[in-house]
Amino acid sequence: MSAAKIKKGDKIVVLAGKDKGRTGAVLQVMPKEDKVLVEGINVHARHRKPDQANPQGGIDRKPAPLHISNVAVADKDGKPTRVRFEDRDGKKVRVAVKSGEVL
Repeated sequence: MSAAKIKKGDKIVVLAGKDKGRTGAVLQVMPKEDKVLVEGINVHARHRKPDQANPQGGIDRKPAPLHISNVAVADKDGKPTRVRFEDRDGKKVRVAVKSGEVL
């Protein structure tokens, strides 16, 4: 298994789709499916009928997964950057390609 370039909590930028250009924090990474769940991005609505648990019914909104190729880690200036791995002080760290900053 390779190391994860995108991890939970990372600030990312959407590169493609209806939310292109928007940013958000990663809520969950699904490496087997190559998908990520991003806060406030790709939100889908589900209409619910009233039932015992929810007598009011209504609309449930929740984020749907995005393919990992459609997102990139945001640099400190908020622009997308690629991620590289380097050895620094004997530790393998993620580094932003544009700025050289450790993530």
